[in-house]
Parts: sequence; C-alpha cells; structure tokens
Amino acid sequence: MALANHAFFAASRTAVITAEKKEPQTDPQYHLIGAEESPYSVKVRSYLRYKQLGHEWLSRAEANDLYRQHAKLPLIPLLITPEGHGLQDSTPIIETLESAHPDPSIHPDDSVCRFVSCLLEEFGDEWGNKWMFHYRWAREADQVACSKRLASLLAPGADEQTLNQTAATIRERMIDRVWFVGSSEKTARQIEDSFKDTLALLEPHLLNRRYLFGERPAFADFALWGQLYNMHRDPTPRGIMELQAPKTISWIERMNNPTAHGSFEQWPSLKRTLLPLLIDQVAGLFLPWSKANADAIAGGRESFTVKLRSGEWQQKPQKYHARSLMALRQRYQAFESNADARDVMQETGCLDFLV
Repeated sequence: MALANHAFFAASRTAVITAEKKEPQTDPQYHLIGAEESPYSVKVRSYLRYKQLGHEWLSRAEANDLYRQHAKLPLIPLLITPEGHGLQDSTPIIETLESAHPDPSIHPDDSVCRFVSCLLEEFGDEWGNKWMFHYRWAREADQVACSKRLASLLAPGADEQTLNQTAATIRERMIDRVWFVGSSEKTARQIEDSFKDTLALLEPHLLNRRYLFGERPAFADFALWGQLYNMHRDPTPRGIMELQAPKTISWIERMNNPTAHGSFEQWPSLKRTLLPLLIDQVAGLFLPWSKANADAIAGGRESFTVKLRSGEWQQKPQKYHARSLMALRQRYQAFESNADARDVMQETGCLDFLV
C-alpha cells in the first residue's frame, strides 16, 4: 500500500527526474500525482495554484499507470511536466518550476529575508513534519480519522467493510512507524510543545500581514503550510489551533489558493516577530537535532542522543535529513559573504550549524 508507506509522508530530499525524455504533449498541462494527506503534495499544489500553472491533480488510484511510468522512487508527490519529464521531491520540484516561471517570485529581494525564507522552508519540511506525523498517529481520534481518509484514497468506491479493514491495516502500520520522525514516549512532550510554541510565535507575526514575509507567499510559506494544513485536518491539532491560533488558521486558508497582494517586506520590519522563531525553534531545536543526525550518519551509528533546548532527544538517524542539512549549508554559502545575513545567523544562534 503505497499511500500507507511512510514515504507518503516524508519525502526524500534528493531530486529525481526521469531519464527518459518524452515528446512534448499537445496539452500543456502539468500532472500532479499526490494526496490530500501528504503535506509535500499539497505544498506543490499550492505553488502551482499561485503561479497559475495549469495542472491536473491526481491520486495514485487514478493515475497508477502514469505513476509507474515516471516514478523512480516510491514517493509522492510526482509532477509530470508538459514535456513528459517526471520530477519527485517537493523542494526540487518547486525550485525547478521557479527557474522556468520566476514571476511572481517566491524569493524576497532582501538578502537576509531570502535566506531566512530558505531556512524556514527547511524547518517546515523537516521539523514541522515531526509535529504532523506525531499528532496524526499518537491518539486514537486522529488515528481513526486519518486512517479512514487514507483508506478511501486507497480503495475508492469500496464497501464499508472493506474500507474499515483497510483503515485498520493502515492504522496498525503507521502507529508502528512514528519512530521514523523521532516520536516516542520520551520525545512526545517535546514535539507537542514545539508545535504549540510555534503557533504562539506565528500568531503575532501574522497579525498584520498575509504571509510570512509580507503580502505575497515566499518559499517558506509553502513548506510550513503543507504541514500545518494537514494538521488542521486532524482533530487534536485542529482543536489546538482553533483555541490558540486564529491568525494562523486564516493564513492556512489563504495558502490553499495563494495570491500576491503586494510586495515582500524588508528584514527590519520582520525582525521583531521572526527573530524569536529562529532563536527558539530553529536554533534551539531543529538545527542541533539536524546536526546530531548528520553526525550519527557520518559515524555509522544506529541511534543518537542530543541535548536540545527542550531536553534530551533520542532517535534513529535518517539519511535524507543528513543530505538535507548538507544542501542547506551549501545554500548558505551563497549568503555567507553578506554581512547582514551572517549577523542575523550569529544573533539567532543558527550560524554554528551552517558553517
């Protein structure tokens, strides 16, 4: 069951493009194979909507032959271009499309904002996924709700007994996989506190602006939104948001079909409310965890323990996270000579993990 596989929720960070080139299609439409329950799939769909790129949204059940023809890894989303190229992994998909369709840009002109957006994009994809996956499978109400939605995707049109059996199989499988994002009895409180703390930091930031960096969505919006949009579909995190984060919910609704209403802001106007997020969540939790994971991979260790701001964290290392940190460090090299960007990374405590 591909949709019940963990790859459905946590995509590899390595770009995959099918080697075989097809003749251009007469219909200049993108085909996006994904699922509503996949934060990385809806992330790409939101981007396509923002750029007004014609596309067809397809499930695996609807497009299995097309998926098998173009997919090189058992992952969604899979985007098939009008020229017949298949692309996988949400971040490289968006980067590839942005090169071809740069207007309106998702990258702020301000160099500090541009890198902070890239950093928060990584934070959303990699750390935000811990919130989403943990909450989805930690409690019975969320397990039942999501497993039923996934069963409907896997077996559209099936009778109720079949759907219930499929849902039970999915639920059993996914509960056993929460270790993949580091969720355990020991880390559960840290994950949930991180989610709630992030909501508390986003609320004042989104008080008087439509998107994270001003009046149009940036790179970071799509990644963070994909996780929070899916969390808003599950009972427990949705209830937390409804109580604590009305501005964040409004942003979630906007990002489902985002539009540009104006310009990006400059760093000085964003600093007051974005700096705490970088200090508390990115430098305090995400980057030290990411470095410890990469060190464990390099050392060939089967598990690692790291002291985060929230306490001691232990999990099995994940290879794609190590590649992801390497890519982020390479991205930072383009900004390293910029004194303002370096000063902000130094001020937040992020710099030590990026060089």
